[in-house]
Amino acid sequence: MTSEPEQQIGVGAPDQFQRLWTPHRMAYIQGENKPSGPGAEDGCPFCTIPEKSDADGLIIARGEKVYAVLNLYPYNGGHLMTVPFRHLADYTELDEAETLELAAFTKRAMTVLRRVSGAHGFNIGMNQGAVAGAGIAAHLHQHVVPRWGGDTNFMPVVGHTRVLPQLLADTRAMLAAAW
Repeated sequence: MTSEPEQQIGVGAPDQFQRLWTPHRMAYIQGENKPSGPGAEDGCPFCTIPEKSDADGLIIARGEKVYAVLNLYPYNGGHLMTVPFRHLADYTELDEAETLELAAFTKRAMTVLRRVSGAHGFNIGMNQGAVAGAGIAAHLHQHVVPRWGGDTNFMPVVGHTRVLPQLLADTRAMLAAAW
């Protein structure tokens, strides 16, 4: 018995590719909710997130100067960011108290992610400026991305697709409880 290629009716030439449709990513690609100016009044999501409830804003923890929030477009499950409440773009603009609390929140995030998800390692970093890859360059934020041995499987390598095993609301609740 021979296998017939799958037919695609009305959507172009048939081929052998399977497709995962992720239309929600278009908002990110088109720059939706990116700030145009100095703060919340200009649509900065990192300024408006703290005005929401923790569950609605995906906030894991709040400090005096910074907060921890899940990334809405994560690279891996548990991908979070530590963010100063104050709207500023450059790491050198942080005052001493903000710098210390940002570092403490990053350490705490690593500890919590290791405990609740068994993370083997982390990618931690800041993209300073749009040319350096900052999706929201106007408001400083530091990424904490948990990693596991073997977490790069065929989906991201061949399929250029991330598979996330848990809903963001569930991840937020688990991390917030452990924080």
